[in-house]
Amino acid sequence: MRMWWFITSLVITAFICNSPAYAYDNNPLQDICVAVNDSQASVFVNGKICKDPKLATPNDFYFSSLNFSRDAFPKYGIAVTIVGVKDMPGLNTLGISTSRADIEPQSLFTFHSHPRATELITVLEGTLYVGFLVPDPANFFKSRLFSKIVNPGDVFVFPIGLIHFLYNVGHKKAVVLGTFNSQNPGLVAIPSSIFASQPFIVDNILALGFQLNKTEIAELRKKFS
Repeated sequence: MRMWWFITSLVITAFICNSPAYAYDNNPLQDICVAVNDSQASVFVNGKICKDPKLATPNDFYFSSLNFSRDAFPKYGIAVTIVGVKDMPGLNTLGISTSRADIEPQSLFTFHSHPRATELITVLEGTLYVGFLVPDPANFFKSRLFSKIVNPGDVFVFPIGLIHFLYNVGHKKAVVLGTFNSQNPGLVAIPSSIFASQPFIVDNILALGFQLNKTEIAELRKKFS
C-alpha cells in the first residue's frame, strides 16, 4: 500500500513539474488587449502569425542599411532607425530588437521609457551624457538619478520601464546602437505623451500636476503639439 502511494505521488509530482502551464504570464507585446467574444473581431496576440518554416528564407532574418542615418526629427535634432519584427520578420518570438539613434550636437533624445524592454546602448560616435531615474521607495515624489558621460566604445544600460535620456554634449553628431530584450519594446516620450495627448488632458489637471498656471500649460502644448 505504501509503495503504491509513493509511486502515485511520484507520478503526480512529475506531471505537475512538466506541465506546460506556468505560474506567470508572458510579457505583453502590445499596450492594450481588450477581450472579445467575437472571433471575427479578434487579432493575434503577443507576436505575429508564423510563416510555414518551409517557406522561410534568409531575407527573413536580415536587415540592411543600419549604417545610414535618417533625417532628423524637426525641432529635436535626432534620427532613429528601429529594427523590429516589422522590419525583420525572423525576429518574431525571439525577444530581441535593435535600433540606431543619431543625435546632433547639443540635442536631447528626450525623456522616454520602454514599457516592455531593457535597453543596452553602445556608443559608436560622439560623447553623450546619459541617465535614468529610479523611484525612491521611501518617497514616491522623489527619484534617484543614475547618470554617466559615455564615449565611443562605452556601454550603458537602461532598466526596463524606467525614464531615461541621452544628451549629446559634444561638438559633433553622436551615433548610438541600442539593443532591446523584446521584439516590440515600445516607446513612451514623456513630454509629448503628456502635453500632446489625444484627446488633451484638461488644463486644470496639468496645472495641478506640474504646479503651473493655464497660460504656461498652453505654451507647453504649443511646443509639443
